[in-house]
Amino acid sequence: MNADNAEIIYDTIEKRLREPDFLPRNLFEKFNIEVLSTTDSASDKLEYHQIIKDSGWKGKVIPTFRPDAAVNLDKPNWKSEIDKLSEVVGETIDSFSKFINALEERRIFFKNMGAVATDHGVRSPFTYQLSKSEAEAIFQKALRGEVTESDAKLFTANMLMEFARMSIEDGLVMQIHPGSLRDHNNLIYEKFGTDKGCDIPEQTEYTNNLKELLNKYGNNSSLSIILFTLDESTYSRELAPLAGHYPALKLGPPWWFHDSIQGMIRYRQRVTETAGFFNTVGFNDDTRAFLSIPARHDVARRVDSNFLAGLVTKHIITFDEAKMLSKELAYNLVKKGYKL
Repeated sequence: MNADNAEIIYDTIEKRLREPDFLPRNLFEKFNIEVLSTTDSASDKLEYHQIIKDSGWKGKVIPTFRPDAAVNLDKPNWKSEIDKLSEVVGETIDSFSKFINALEERRIFFKNMGAVATDHGVRSPFTYQLSKSEAEAIFQKALRGEVTESDAKLFTANMLMEFARMSIEDGLVMQIHPGSLRDHNNLIYEKFGTDKGCDIPEQTEYTNNLKELLNKYGNNSSLSIILFTLDESTYSRELAPLAGHYPALKLGPPWWFHDSIQGMIRYRQRVTETAGFFNTVGFNDDTRAFLSIPARHDVARRVDSNFLAGLVTKHIITFDEAKMLSKELAYNLVKKGYKL
């Protein structure tokens, strides 16, 4: 694409997208998608999900509960998110206990709308249990606009503990996506605002950061945590041993910068020996590009099949075992992992 043909290409694509075969629902069915999940803030009314449910269309599109905006006390839009949350629950949230009650109520609403999982995009997977009085004190500071960076870090750590408890109670799968330094480019942030593609992976520690949560809840088989990383150095050193040990923990597929052929190969090479296959959840793609979904799944299946073929040629597994595992990795594990 260049300046000479950009307009022609744009017009051609726009014309094709207006054809019946390229309408979203027809593509959904053509791609043979069984479930598509969105990520939605805790205050989202999910009105578009309701429209889909009421339309009679058989495609399955479900929400995912992502409460980051309500949890990140040091973000500029935190108070406005609390106001939105107050509106949808019909009660002014002016205490930590009301905040927790509101989140629990919203989780039930999301689950009734088809949600099977939550998603938590934290910079660090640090977990720490605050006392009720400590959590209340920090929450009140946030309402007054006096919260510190240390307060925000402790509050997020405490909320991961709270969300694990909630997942045991309501059955929603808990996804944790840590390790991204958001809005790295100040020039872009100041000119265009947050979340404009300037996010950079950073070193992430899991063993100590997750110890408090896993010691309290990790042995509970009613809890299902799917853990992701942008720090590949942790695959064999931390993540595979943790997933191999704690019943509640499984590893998500290569994510974001590592959702690629070489990234998928490195993942299998580094986690399989310790975590095996059944402590992972196969492949689910994390994309905003609807048309890329079939290609991304095809790449994952080819990489996994190639990895299994290598194990067969080395006589580590049999051909029949490889056939069984290929279906598990491509289809069954993700359905089990997300309780679909």
